[in-house]
Amino acid sequence: MKDLDREDSSAVRRMLDRIDPIGYLLTEGFHLLALFAIGGATVWAAAKAFLEMTAKGHATIEDLLLLFIYLEIGSMVGIYFRTNHMPVRFLLYVGITALTRHMIGYVQMESVPDVGILILAGATLILSLAVLTIRYASARFSSKASDGVDTE
Repeated sequence: MKDLDREDSSAVRRMLDRIDPIGYLLTEGFHLLALFAIGGATVWAAAKAFLEMTAKGHATIEDLLLLFIYLEIGSMVGIYFRTNHMPVRFLLYVGITALTRHMIGYVQMESVPDVGILILAGATLILSLAVLTIRYASARFSSKASDGVDTE
């Protein structure tokens, strides 16, 4: 009985040894495909926004901040493509830029300031403190496997 268990376990181990490289290859292929799709969609959206700005004949601060959001997303995709690490700081930068863009639009549309502007400002402050915390932690407790993204 024990011999059968050992044979079954070695057969399973051999099967897993053959399947693991295939799974790794499929995972890497999916990552590359998804990164190219996200990068392409970002370039397409940025080009569309730029063409709309040129058709208007002028660019507002909201338009420029939207282009910065696309730039940050493109940078994030590029860093992930090179290092296989998601730079969390870039996500926070996108959030800060998006909140700032929304706040500017909110102030331009609403002539009377209300609690909404305070909520947006508070959220921006919280994201800024998160960036500060991550920068401090990566400088203070850096690992040897650092990819250089958090160091300046």
